[in-house]
Amino acid sequence: MGALIFKRESILLVERGKQPLKGYWSLPGGVLEVGEHLADAIKREVKEETGLEVTPESVCEIFERIMRDKNGKPEYHYVLVDYVCKVAGGELLPADDASKAEWVRRKDLPNRKLTEGTLEVIERAFEVRARKA
Repeated sequence: MGALIFKRESILLVERGKQPLKGYWSLPGGVLEVGEHLADAIKREVKEETGLEVTPESVCEIFERIMRDKNGKPEYHYVLVDYVCKVAGGELLPADDASKAEWVRRKDLPNRKLTEGTLEVIERAFEVRARKA
């Protein structure tokens, strides 16, 4: 799961510090633990990766990502639920498997090495925000 956290025309991204996808930028988030509710998991994951406390507001997107090995065999299969979240407290500080955490301006997103599908999800979320404003 991932968190879409906005600050004016910027969004919070983390650079992955571990495999898979080490060095790629993505939304903060991670893995659901057994018995954990989705909203609790997104709060925990964001706190672990960025130091920020968030309040999940709504589900923005659900999609799956299948990553294949060099022989074409599925190696990772993720079902991703992305939440729009608001910052409720904390201090931005990358930790856990994030090597960096930064507010990235919308216009600078194409210059980042983003994980597959991330730019499209972010752009849709920016469009939804604009319609609600």
